[in-house]
Amino acid sequence: MRKERSAHRLRLTLTLTALTLVAFGSFWLLQLLNRSGDELQADKRLNEPDYIIEQFSVVRMTGEGKPSYIVSGDKLTHRPIDDSSDIDKPVVRNLGGEHPPMDIKSDRARIDENNTRVQLLGNVRIHRAAAAKSAAMDMRTDALTLYPDEDRMTTDRPVRLVSGNATADGVGLRANNATRQLSLGGRGTIVYPPPQQPRQ
Repeated sequence: MRKERSAHRLRLTLTLTALTLVAFGSFWLLQLLNRSGDELQADKRLNEPDYIIEQFSVVRMTGEGKPSYIVSGDKLTHRPIDDSSDIDKPVVRNLGGEHPPMDIKSDRARIDENNTRVQLLGNVRIHRAAAAKSAAMDMRTDALTLYPDEDRMTTDRPVRLVSGNATADGVGLRANNATRQLSLGGRGTIVYPPPQQPRQ
C-alpha cells in the first residue's frame, strides 16, 4: 500500500514539475516573441520619415554668407534613421560666383553623408550656360553622384556631352567645376565640327 502511494506521489510530482516547466517555457517563449515583435516595430518606426515637404527649395550658403547652390524638388522625404533625404524631381542649381550657373535635373535623388553627397538617378540632365570664353554645355547620363560643397561630380555610367558644336561620348566621368577639369572614361569618342571657312 505504501509503495503504491509513494509511486503515485512520485508520478504526481513528476507530472506537476513537467507541467510547471512547460508553463514557464511557454511564458518565456511568448515574452521573447513579444519582445522581438516590439523591436521589429521599433526598427520599422525608426525607418519611417519624420517629415515630408512638398514643392520645397533650400539654399546652401558659403562660409562668407553668399549663396552656393539651391536644391529644389517636388517632394522631400527625410528619414531620421540615417539622416538621409529622398527627393522627387530634384533640381540642383550651382551658383558659383566666378563661373556660369549650372542646372542639374533628374527623376529622383538621395541626399546623405551629412548632406554632402547627392545621388541623382534616372534621366540625369546637366546644363551649364555659356560664358565669355566657353560655349554652353549639356550632358546626359543615367546616374550621377554630386558633391556640391566640393563642386565636383562623378559617374561610372555612359555619358553624352555636348559643348557648342562638339559632342563627346564615354563611359564614366570625373568633373570638377571649380577647376574646370573634366575626364571621360572608357573608349570614348569626340566629334568636332569642321572649322568654318572665313567668308570672302
